[in-house]
Amino acid sequence: MDYRKNQLIELDITDLGSEGEGIGRTGAFLWFVKGALPGDRVRASVMKLKKSYGYARLQELLRKSPDRVAPPCPVAASCGGCSLQALRYEAQLKFKEQKVLGNLRRIGGLELSGVQLHPIIGMEQPFRYRNKAQFPVGTGRDGRPTAGFYAGRTHSIIPCEDCLLGVEENAEIRRCVLRWMEEGGVPAYDEQSGKGFLRHILVRKGFQSGEMMVCLVTNGERWGENSALQLLSERLMKLPAVTTVVQNINTERSNVILGKKTQLLAGAGVIRDRIGSTEFLISAQSFYQVNPVQTERLYATALSYAGLSGRETVWDLYCGIGTISLFLARSARKVYGVEIIPQAIEDARRNAARNGITNAEFFVGKAEEVLPCQYEKTGERADVIVVDPPRKGCDEQCLATMLRMAPERIVYVSCDSATLARDLKYLLADGCYTLRELQMVDMFPQTVHVEVITLLSKLDSKRHINVDLPIDEMDLTSVESKATYKQI
Repeated sequence: MDYRKNQLIELDITDLGSEGEGIGRTGAFLWFVKGALPGDRVRASVMKLKKSYGYARLQELLRKSPDRVAPPCPVAASCGGCSLQALRYEAQLKFKEQKVLGNLRRIGGLELSGVQLHPIIGMEQPFRYRNKAQFPVGTGRDGRPTAGFYAGRTHSIIPCEDCLLGVEENAEIRRCVLRWMEEGGVPAYDEQSGKGFLRHILVRKGFQSGEMMVCLVTNGERWGENSALQLLSERLMKLPAVTTVVQNINTERSNVILGKKTQLLAGAGVIRDRIGSTEFLISAQSFYQVNPVQTERLYATALSYAGLSGRETVWDLYCGIGTISLFLARSARKVYGVEIIPQAIEDARRNAARNGITNAEFFVGKAEEVLPCQYEKTGERADVIVVDPPRKGCDEQCLATMLRMAPERIVYVSCDSATLARDLKYLLADGCYTLRELQMVDMFPQTVHVEVITLLSKLDSKRHINVDLPIDEMDLTSVESKATYKQI
């Protein structure tokens, strides 16, 4: 059947796509419908057509899914942050499990029958969990400054007074900044013209300490009188939880939020937080997991997978401010951390000293460059390698060096199961390692994202032999063809 733009179609939604879109079919033709859920029957209008699939806009719910709930956030449908808020939380967890396992099988080509797959770790309270918020600032239709979040796949700001994923204090900070802008006639940054002053309001909170940082991202160093930013910082510091205010200067015409220069306006310039028994100092540009409740569970799993006895040399790649490094250092002989952001490494070294940890050493640079360089220089092998890369996954050279160093165990922590599957396929290809365990941790409730931890163990070549058995394919029964190594 030929379809045309704006044509109305009726669909039974049977699945979710990787970004949380509902999936339905008309014959063999596949449709993606944002806002639709498995179990829904919907009426939708055709938006965009490809050869074998298309995109449609939800117009009417003809039958509601039993897993559909009323989103508590009034802008959940338009904001790009919470694509799963209308889905019952237990169903969200099931979707994430299926997404991860599907990517490992489809992209990684992995047979998971011999892998110990643990149930996903969800949250008892899947709201108010984020310790960080980044509000883009713009000008509303009424000409007044506004702040909120971008609509999905756009840079159109959806005003949001109180994001239910963030902490309650964020709302008052947002109001304080917007009030200051109105009173002083401070213009919001405009992406099209590159003009305007305030670009983003970034807020961070230490859940254990209660300390909060406000970072004002500006297009230039000053606006109007020198006292203007000082006045705002004084107002912010009067709010109960705010302990420091900094300014980040970003004059680049790009969608990168933070610039390279950050300067102190009030307070210490950092906030404190604690994971387990380790305390961290966090700056505006530090990478720090946004969900502290689940982070402790994530790192405890990583530590368990590392299997440390106190004699091991550990490399922690993409280490950020050293959160995993310092978590591991208490149980290892030596830990080396690698991170490309100099400020993060400064924080890591400072955090190590603050916690009295002397067996952790940190390097600035790309993991795929530092690791080969240090390996060539010292020849010291790793007993355990822990890797926690960004969404794009690991560089191939980094993976190749990991294999050359031949650690007993590789612990891969991933925020993107698609690139995880790709990298595992590479690491497992030569048969030197096997995938032993996998644990998913829901770090990001109400969204499609999920954190995954995997344990790869080195196979003992002395205990394995290859045997070629010439079997007539026609004599191989269905049951035999699906037998696992353990069954054999």
